[in-house]
Amino acid sequence: MGIVKIGDELHAEIRKASTVMCRSINAQAEFWIKIGLLAEANPTLSFNDLVRKQLKDADVAFEEIDAA
Repeated sequence: MGIVKIGDELHAEIRKASTVMCRSINAQAEFWIKIGLLAEANPTLSFNDLVRKQLKDADVAFEEIDAA
C-alpha cells in the first residue's frame, strides 16, 4: 500500500462520488483507477462491458436482461 498524491479538486470529486456510490473515499479512488486501467487495456469495451466482465470474473450471479 502506498500514498498517491492527487489535487484538491479531484479529491473533492472522489469524496462526492464515494457518498453517492456508498464507498469509502479510498474505495472510490481505487475503483476509478481500476476502471481506467482496464479501459486503457481494452479500448473497445464500454464501461458497462468492463464492469460486467469483472462481475463474471468474480463469479457474481446475475441475470442479463435482453434489451429488445
